Amino acid sequence: MAEYRAGKAGINREAQARINSKYNDDIAHETLEWIKLLTGEPDNTSGDVENLYSVLKDGTLLCKLVNAIQEGSVKKINQSTMAFKCMENINAFLEAAKKLGVPAQETFQTIDLWERQNLYSVVICLQSLGRKAGNYGKPSIGPKESDRNVREFSEEQLKAGQHVISLQYGTNKGQQSGISFGNRRQI
Repeated sequence: MAEYRAGKAGINREAQARINSKYNDDIAHETLEWIKLLTGEPDNTSGDVENLYSVLKDGTLLCKLVNAIQEGSVKKINQSTMAFKCMENINAFLEAAKKLGVPAQETFQTIDLWERQNLYSVVICLQSLGRKAGNYGKPSIGPKESDRNVREFSEEQLKAGQHVISLQYGTNKGQQSGISFGNRRQI
């Protein structure tokens, strides 16, 4: 776990400080409130880093969360506190979140939570899952996802568009006078 790891030094310390500076207590609090709404847990929804880590580190609450969104997403939730069992829970959550529609770039690595490397990415993943929850009839958090807006054009409309020369193509309305690049040569 994180307390057994040696402290970072040099450029790694600066990089970790930059990652930690992105963390926002208010967004974490909102996320924990949403988790409590769906699962009934945790009792303490404070958004500070210590609380978020202590609530989520074993992965059981994360597995309960995806099961609350879609029943049976995680078949077996390990109740053991052994490291590899907790990391198995976190992995099961991540796989279920991807199946529920969370994009891969918005997920986190297991080690980000287990060793407390990047709790900001954990919150981002939970926020993304919160937006997807609305698709399953559950309360969602964050901005509403956009609906698809497919446009249908007839063949006639497509052919009419081929004859239009847009000014974005670099035209000078048919005239080439007045175009000069750079300075003139002074001879």
